[in-house]
Formats: sequence, structure tokens, C-alpha cells
Amino acid sequence: MKSLGNQQDRNEIIERLRRLRPDGERRWGRMTPHQAVCHLSDSFRSATGEMHVEFAGTLLHRTLLKWFALRVPLQWPTGVRTRPEVDQEKGGTRPVEFVRDVQDLEKLVERFTRAGRDFRWNVHPLFGNMAEAEWLRWGYLHMDHHLRQFGV
Repeated sequence: MKSLGNQQDRNEIIERLRRLRPDGERRWGRMTPHQAVCHLSDSFRSATGEMHVEFAGTLLHRTLLKWFALRVPLQWPTGVRTRPEVDQEKGGTRPVEFVRDVQDLEKLVERFTRAGRDFRWNVHPLFGNMAEAEWLRWGYLHMDHHLRQFGV
């Protein structure tokens, strides 16, 4: 299973991120490529406790859905609404300058995966408490999902 905890997988996802273009055509959803970059950054900030996202999970989310999303080798479904705090049209960080925002996301990924982290894992807004390996798997899958959204 691919994970940001694996250097090869992390390199692959960063290379894909670098191929993302601000004018990329989306295959689903409402986000632009630039909004997706900011959404991913906000999601990592939420995971590290730098940003608060209200918990909205249920017992089903914290158990079966989390297990399925992180362990079953299927692509995540499209059309799932994100939390308003990480929605760039609502409360999320507004896109400013594409290249800088991509570089900021790369730095967040590095910090997120670095040994000797200077943060404690936060609670996922749907999946609840997650172990480090689950967070690293989630990070890979979330980035993969949004990069595939733009054919990258």
C-alpha cells in the first residue's frame, strides 16, 4: 500500500504535484487545480493541528469507512463534499500565487513526513483518531485523489 511514509511513494506524489498546471482540466468536482493545492495544504494543516476542522464523523466513519478508505485498493469516490473549513470557496485558504502555493504544499508534505515531527497528530474530521501509519497512508491517498482529479 502506498504511503507518504515511503520515500519512493513520496517522491512519486511530489513529481505528480509538480506536473499540475493552474489551467489543468478537471475530470470531476468544482475545484480548480489551484484550489486543490490549497485544499491539500489546509488538510495537512488540519492533520498537524495548525488548523481546526470540526469533527463530523460517526461511528460508521471512524470504523468501517476509515478501514475501507485506507486499506481497500480502490480509488476514492468522486463528488464527496469536503468540510467547509478546507473548502476554498467557504472557509479554506484562498489561492494566491500558484507556484508559491505548490511550494508551500511541498514543504507541508516534507514536514508531515519528517521524523522527529514538531506536532502531534490531530483528529481527522471524519475518521477520528488515527495512528501515524494511517495518517501517512491517508496523506498519499488524498493527494493521489486530487491529482487524478486533474489527470496528473
